[in-house]
Amino acid sequence: MLNKIVIANRGEIALRILRACREVGIKTVAVHSSADRDLKHVRFADESVCIGAPPSSESYLNVPAIISAAEITDAVGIHPGYGFLSENADFAERVESSGFVFIGPKPETIRLMGDKVSAIKAMKESGVPCVPGSGGPLGDDADENMRIARDIGYPIIIKAAAGGGGRGMRVVRSEAALLNAISLTKSEAQAAFGSDIVYMEKFLENPRHIEFQILADTHGNAIHLGERDCSMQRRHQKVIEEAPAPGITDEMRSRMGERCAEACRTIGYRGAGTFEFLYENGEFYFIEMNTRLQVEHPVTEMVTGVDLVIEQLRVAAGEPLSFKQEDIKLSGHSVECRINAEDAKTFMPSPGKITHFHPPGGPGIRLESHIYNGYVVPPYYDSMIGKLIAYGNTRESAIARMRTALSELVVDGINTNIGLHEDIVRDAGFITGETNIHYLEKKLES
Repeated sequence: MLNKIVIANRGEIALRILRACREVGIKTVAVHSSADRDLKHVRFADESVCIGAPPSSESYLNVPAIISAAEITDAVGIHPGYGFLSENADFAERVESSGFVFIGPKPETIRLMGDKVSAIKAMKESGVPCVPGSGGPLGDDADENMRIARDIGYPIIIKAAAGGGGRGMRVVRSEAALLNAISLTKSEAQAAFGSDIVYMEKFLENPRHIEFQILADTHGNAIHLGERDCSMQRRHQKVIEEAPAPGITDEMRSRMGERCAEACRTIGYRGAGTFEFLYENGEFYFIEMNTRLQVEHPVTEMVTGVDLVIEQLRVAAGEPLSFKQEDIKLSGHSVECRINAEDAKTFMPSPGKITHFHPPGGPGIRLESHIYNGYVVPPYYDSMIGKLIAYGNTRESAIARMRTALSELVVDGINTNIGLHEDIVRDAGFITGETNIHYLEKKLES
């Protein structure tokens, strides 16, 4: 194992990584902004280094400062967590060229899968089903773009090749709106991502969002750990996730999971990753791959018994995976609610001091959070303050336990979305598993 690593992140994921490191005897270095000196993982780490002012651009996105922290503490690796620099190929390259181990995929793999056009091309070549689309970047030939759209069939969606997080996309329902939509999306993509490359896909009206978790090592081994349903979304941001996905059969899981694993072998993938699909009318359509740990990884851990962070650390150290595909058995059901410091109706962030915090307990309940009594939620970062996970032998049991856990969770002093989650887990559509990626937004509008 690596003997010391830098945790280049903050909040609950930094604490999660620290705990995994402690379990396997790896020393930790917590890098933090000046606003985060009182975070739990900073207090618990073997060493800590302040890398800058509160704004992310001056701290958690400050590559030279993070590399310097690794140098002065004699660390051997850097774990990026998720968000911030986790899918930045230039950062991964800088880490490795500086002589450290990047705990994630190779830079060239991040680059390949970070561009949606090249990712789709690679997946098609690996036999992974993709959404019907342009098959490459859209050019400036208006007639050709209109022909492509007619061949695909309206409605279509224009997407930025470098986009992500629900940004850089526009739905087009008629030929009359097509050219203007392409032009607008190109301009927005250039401004947001530094690239105006866009492509075209068939727009699926009511799909579910299903994703497959994979692990791959440097010895040619790759396995899948089943799927998650992440359809409960608002503005393309996930709110609740669960594993396994309702209605996905063992045959579907095995077929699609193996295709994902084979794609990893083909592209030489390393570490943990997630293949994201739209699922409609019994068919899967690849949309993107996240080359990092996912926020929702705990639900997969609960139903498989696999510690994904420890496996990341093992792979980064050059060790083979601890498991073969036949060792992976899904048992029971798990649901995760993302707890955010925000107004439950307006969704405006709600930074401030937590005056009282009481975590829930009971069988099958897991809370991943960095907050505590007296903790001040800063205004500089993502509003997520924790993830509440419930496990049960059945989906019904997991949801029932989640209801109880949400009723016990107390976070006073700031606004949170706990009330929204309490509403969702009592919603008839959610209980029956009959939702899609538009379900929550329609519910909120009604």
